[in-house]
Order: sequence, then C-alpha cells, then structure tokens
Amino acid sequence: MNWLIAFAVIVVVQATPSLKTRFDAFSDQLIHYVNEKSGTSWRAARSTRFNSVEHMKQHLGALVETPEQRKSRRPTVRYQVSDRDLPESFDARKQWPNCSSISEIRDQSGCGSCWAFGAVGAMSDRVCIHSKGQMKPHLSARDLLSCCEFCGRGCRGGSPALAWDYWKSSGIVTGGSLEEPTGCAPYPFPKCAHHGSSGGYKPCPEEYYPTPTCHWKCQVGYNKTYDEDKFYAISSYNVYGGEKNIMYEIMKNGPVEASFDVFADFFVYKSGIYRHETGDFLGRHAIRLLGWGVEDGEKYWLIANSWNEEWGENGYFRIRRGTDECSIESRITTGMPRL
Repeated sequence: MNWLIAFAVIVVVQATPSLKTRFDAFSDQLIHYVNEKSGTSWRAARSTRFNSVEHMKQHLGALVETPEQRKSRRPTVRYQVSDRDLPESFDARKQWPNCSSISEIRDQSGCGSCWAFGAVGAMSDRVCIHSKGQMKPHLSARDLLSCCEFCGRGCRGGSPALAWDYWKSSGIVTGGSLEEPTGCAPYPFPKCAHHGSSGGYKPCPEEYYPTPTCHWKCQVGYNKTYDEDKFYAISSYNVYGGEKNIMYEIMKNGPVEASFDVFADFFVYKSGIYRHETGDFLGRHAIRLLGWGVEDGEKYWLIANSWNEEWGENGYFRIRRGTDECSIESRITTGMPRL
C-alpha cells in the first residue's frame, strides 16, 4: 500500500506546537482566553465529551493528498469571477429548498469517517440540485466507508478527494442512519454525544468502531439490488483555492467537500465565526461547505459538520472566509452527478 506513505496520516500524527499562545486542550484557561480576547469572533464552552487528545483525534479522519497528487489524479477547475458575479451572502439551503439533504446534519458517531460524510452529503445535494429535485437520494456513508479500498483506512481515516474519484469509478448506493435505516446500506453506528450535552444521545465510544465490512448487497427487504441502487458521477475535480472561485462553484453547482486543519480550540467551539486562536494542531477534518455570509464586517463560510445537530450552531459552524483560515480554502474537491 505505497500510496498510504504519501498521505499525512492525520489520526495518529503527534501534536505540533502552535505559534500562538498555548493552553492545555481541556483547561478553563483556554476557554477563558478565547472568550475574553479582544476581537475574538466566536464563543467557547466546555465539553465533557472529549477527555483526552487521542479521543479528540478519533473524530479527525481526513487524509490529505500532496499538491502533485491532486494535480495528477483529477482536473482543477478555475473560473473567471468578479465581485459583481457574487452576492454578499449565499445559503444553499435557501437556494434549493426542495433538496432536503442540504439541510440535513448527519452523525459520523465514533468513527473517523468525516471524509465519507462530507462526500456523500455533498453528492446527495448535487444529485437533487442537478435533477431539479426529481431525484433525492440519501447516499450511503457506510457504502463509501467500507467499500472504497483505495480511499484510506475506513474508520481510521480516508481521503475526501479519493471519495469523489470512487463515486465516479464505482458508484455509491443509498443508505440512511441506524435510527432511520432506509435505503440499501444504512449507517451501522448510533448518534452519540460529541459534545457532552444531555440531549439524549449516549456518549461516543472511547475507541474507534471497527470499519464495517463491504457486503456488495442491500439490506434484507430493500426493493433494489446493490447494482440497481447505485448513483454515479460523470466527473470528479478539484476546485482552485481562491475565495471567489469556491463561492462561484457552490452557487453554480451546489455544496462541496473541504478539509481543514484542526487545533485544540476548535473542540470548545460553541458559536460565532471560528478562527484559530490557541492550542496545538491535532489533525484534519472533512466537512460540507454550503454557503457564505458577512456578520459585523467579518466574512465567513457556512459549514455543515457531521457531529449531529446538538454540536455548535445546531450542527453547523462558521469559519473566517477569504484568509484560507486553517487551510479551509486549499483542499476543495467535488464532482458532477450522472443523471
């Protein structure tokens, strides 16, 4: 598996010092520093969910390609865009209200499968958008997670970019959640409390769940065969990392998948427009980017996370836009559905 050597295997990387003021990942000092620092655009709150740095890393499963790999594996799209082409704010949920998948917040549970969730979420959105609401699949994170052997290591991390290549080459079936087991291959792990709240979910497990086995068949009682249920892409591509370029891609074609560098302070995020203030680098996380806006003069990206709706701003978070905050604008991958 020589290709693995070229990846940064994020889930086991040792923490590297931040150049900013450092505090222990679980300290009151970290939370106080964020909340009291002049000019901070977000609020921090204590989470009893994460009890160790390794526990935090369990939720960070995005493996990254080198620039050379990204260039050689798929084309990179770059648009000629001016300010007048783009609105000040954009929300894919409002732009395509008939596509309910755009508003869904999923839950990766105790599995480092953010790379798969960011992918199938945006894929589902794009099938609906480009079929003009005629097709509304809920593509299966389990199918991608368990069956894409070249994507990475399943619950211990995978490549968001290669997930889109897999959609093009092999297709992905439908599948709901454990709580709502619709479709061909529902997700096998329960929603869990990533955030220490008392909202009714049990705590996430201390150890990773094992990667599910790929069965190449649908659950008993489903009315299609595995092959009949598949959806495919006609293309996978990188999006050039300029702010306006990414905005135009989302406005034109729908949500995209991105990954960003995660530091300890992100795990105490509660609300507002995140920017890294303090704490060690812990890994990389993949998410679904679905819009942008401005609040009190601060530009932001609107992002759907995969830690259920009790985390952050009802499952979403915002992050500073236009400065490549935590490399959020550097690794955008997406594709177009075959209809």
